[in-house]
Amino acid sequence: MRKPALIVLVLLASCPAWGWSRQGHQLVGELAERELTPAARQEVARLLAGEPEPSLAGISTWADEIRAEDNETGTRSSAWHYVNFPRSGCSYVPARDCPGGNCVIGAINAQRTILADRSRPLAERREALKFLVHFVGDAHQPLHAGFRDDRGGNRFQLNYRGKGAPRGEGTHLHGVWDYWLLKSAGLDNAAYTARLLKTPLPADPSLGTDNPAAEWALESCRLIASESVYPRRRNLTDAYLDRHRPTAERRIRQAGARLAALINRALAPAR
Repeated sequence: MRKPALIVLVLLASCPAWGWSRQGHQLVGELAERELTPAARQEVARLLAGEPEPSLAGISTWADEIRAEDNETGTRSSAWHYVNFPRSGCSYVPARDCPGGNCVIGAINAQRTILADRSRPLAERREALKFLVHFVGDAHQPLHAGFRDDRGGNRFQLNYRGKGAPRGEGTHLHGVWDYWLLKSAGLDNAAYTARLLKTPLPADPSLGTDNPAAEWALESCRLIASESVYPRRRNLTDAYLDRHRPTAERRIRQAGARLAALINRALAPAR
């Protein structure tokens, strides 16, 4: 029973800036799909026809999978999974933080535009949808909008000493937020979805701004300080996970609702 956990920790320690775990991205997709309009749902079904798992949850990890395969699309999109800010403060300067649109903010905006353009080939719009589902999830993981000097917590090494892993095995802060916060809840996707649907969502002013993706990334950046994401000690226990899991769950819930809003707008019938 101990070997799989060890394998996961080794992978987390060696892979830079993956997004939420597979479960986290699937939860974002499942939550979003439940909030699609009938018109958007119909167009999503048309775009995803022929996919092995033709649902938003089913395509939610594709952007990570192609990066792991190190193919052309994966390499080209590698920088689209995150945005890094100076540790001096959370402010978005596109020329500094997202040159050429190569960050999660630029990617969300570009892929949303492609998805909405019905003159483009179906395959191109399908790819845009697959990217969009993933990147909206990434923007809501606080350390995907973290600090440039430690690559969003990838260089902040830790030992996780909780019940879910071999004692004292090494990982990093980014990996703890990607994987262990959700994994340690011990819920499958159905149970987690039901739990998250009970989370109330207040009015969301970000959806009315010119660049909602930037607002979401800046929210993530600010959470790092306000929620004391960086621990004082490098040996983490389950107490850290229990304290921060509600924040991760809230971000997953927000990501699902916001993703649905973007897709509904992009796929609204032409007037």
